[in-house]
Amino acid sequence: MKKILILLLSVFTYSASAQVFDTGSAQLDADLKNLNVSASANFSMFSNNLSASYGITNKKIDYMRVSLNMAPGEIYFALEISKYSNRPIDDIIGLYRTHKSKGWGYIAKQAGIKPGSDAFHQMKNNAKGKSGKGGNNGNGKGKGKKK
Repeated sequence: MKKILILLLSVFTYSASAQVFDTGSAQLDADLKNLNVSASANFSMFSNNLSASYGITNKKIDYMRVSLNMAPGEIYFALEISKYSNRPIDDIIGLYRTHKSKGWGYIAKQAGIKPGSDAFHQMKNNAKGKSGKGGNNGNGKGKGKKK
């Protein structure tokens, strides 16, 4: 049983790391792939932190992960697009369902976030801060909470 669990975890980690985001930024794509790996190690903590940071329910996060088959990096990036476009997450989910084959850069553009804009650069910086940390600090900024 342990061997099967380890095998499944390995397959999931590999598939998450093989994710192609197509945001239009190689660095952002790499940061989101790294986020996939670290968030997959403890998805429950990752989900709780997203819930607290973005005011979204764990049920909605589970829906995005299970029903829409979104990787952790995709869930995170969808929430970032929602935040910076000032559009509800359900709007971004609708864009994702319609345009996922065109990539996240296209989805962001459809939500009103243009490549090279201040909002796009801020999302890139936020993802870089989350990359490798699994987004586990809960403040939505990717760095430790200031005291």
